Amino acid sequence: MKTGTELSFEQLRTRGERLLEDLSREIYRAQAGLATTAELQPIYARHAAILGDDAISMVRERFIAAEEGSEERRSMRALLDWLADTHAQRALAPLDEREIEWEASAVVAVSDGRSIPYQRAAIEIANAERRDDRLAIEHARAALVARELAPLRRDRFAREKELSESLEIAADYPAAFIALTGIDVHTLAEECRTFLRDTQAMWDDTASEVVRNRLGIRMEEATRADALALLRGRDFDAAFPSSELEPAVRRQVGEMGIDAEAGGRIVFDTGEREGKRSRAFCAPVRVPEEVYLVLRPHGGQSDYRTLLHELGHALHFGYMRPDLPFEYRWLGDNSITESYAMLFDHLLHDSGWLLRYTSLSRKEVPAFRRAAGFEELHFLRRYCAKIQYELELYGNAT
Repeated sequence: MKTGTELSFEQLRTRGERLLEDLSREIYRAQAGLATTAELQPIYARHAAILGDDAISMVRERFIAAEEGSEERRSMRALLDWLADTHAQRALAPLDEREIEWEASAVVAVSDGRSIPYQRAAIEIANAERRDDRLAIEHARAALVARELAPLRRDRFAREKELSESLEIAADYPAAFIALTGIDVHTLAEECRTFLRDTQAMWDDTASEVVRNRLGIRMEEATRADALALLRGRDFDAAFPSSELEPAVRRQVGEMGIDAEAGGRIVFDTGEREGKRSRAFCAPVRVPEEVYLVLRPHGGQSDYRTLLHELGHALHFGYMRPDLPFEYRWLGDNSITESYAMLFDHLLHDSGWLLRYTSLSRKEVPAFRRAAGFEELHFLRRYCAKIQYELELYGNAT
């Protein structure tokens, strides 16, 4: 027979899962271009019973009492992290709705008279053959963001930090993050600083060469728009046709003995659609029963890499054990699902995979792998720098 406390935890898990399902479906529809806005506030209102201070206190007490390293502590940590985040997200819902609506309706007015939907601007920049064109689009995009989107983002950041610190889980935001996740971000930041230092010479030599050879400009001239064009990798388009994107990836997964759709639980949404965000994403709406893989095509090898990455996420959620508790199916350390995603997207670094599933010749593979290695170095250094930036921002901003 269950006690009242146990029943309360069961209710928290059951209703928490319903809340995430409702939110995930609403956000998926908006970001996939199936709706122009997301109605988040009514969803939070429907589930208000599990979002109060009582729920946080109940989980926090169980978390503190649980033995370090125990399954109970792991479970309570995931639930407490989720509740603290959801507490903030509920209050931030009006700002999130405004941002989603803005992104769906905003238009970039380019100096040459073109009007480009904001959600498609990054694709147009990456695919622009002339540098003047991509710089013009980026200039107009950046001006629009600074004028309209940046103020929304600044307001959201300040409010999020205030809300998180009001829970008094720890002395400040970074300390609360460490307590809720178990990840020591200060140690991680130091490791990132070491990586940046140790790869600086490699980056200086490689980046200058790649930018000069592939874009015909000096490194000091390169801008964000040039980076989008560079990482698009147009030189290899012939070996990565859009018509073979899904067939090649599905064939590879099938030859592993895996159903890419997980018996119909995974839905591929990979076509062009007005309003669909340019950045691909995986939307687990019901885990494991209903998972969406959403990609808006850019063209070339970047689509293959992106599809493989998001498929890793989708397979992780689509093949999740349905009998696991809510927190183990939905919550926890994101490095778990990212490990699936990166395992798949790194197949583009493998010579055997490239020769089997693309039309790259043996002579072309080394050049492609070098380009892929440069992209990897770029992203590793970028995210190492991002950790430094966010630790300072969340630690010191007022």
